[in-house]
Amino acid sequence: MAIVLAGLLAACSSVPYAQRQQQRQAAYLAAAGAPVRSFRFFAPLWSWEPLSDTQLAVYTRPNKAWLLDVGGACQNLEFTNAIGLTSNLDEVSVNFDKVLTGHRDFPCTITRIRPVDVARLKIEQAKQRKIESEPRTAAPVR
Repeated sequence: MAIVLAGLLAACSSVPYAQRQQQRQAAYLAAAGAPVRSFRFFAPLWSWEPLSDTQLAVYTRPNKAWLLDVGGACQNLEFTNAIGLTSNLDEVSVNFDKVLTGHRDFPCTITRIRPVDVARLKIEQAKQRKIESEPRTAAPVR
């Protein structure tokens, strides 16, 4: 039901779904820093956002985000309702830890971690929401 509703809402948009996905991914890439080996993680996740079947953003706090690349296609990443992250001693590491998308799906190994400048991300996203407007012509008086 939720997938059908999401599809209907996407169909109502004037921007095609694939284009919106590319814009979201481009905004995160523009705000991402240099790759790091790991980051500190104290469960639970604050939020997360799938960007493709090989990339997602995770928020450990409202103003602290990480762009994760995973090896291969991660099953159901774009459609699952919840994810999990493995960690060792409260640290998520490249090529060791995994993204979990469901009890029946294989874990996805994290192949790259980049910090996201959340302030810059908001600026990039605001640029994408630019609204083109024109003044309305006056209606003829009858």
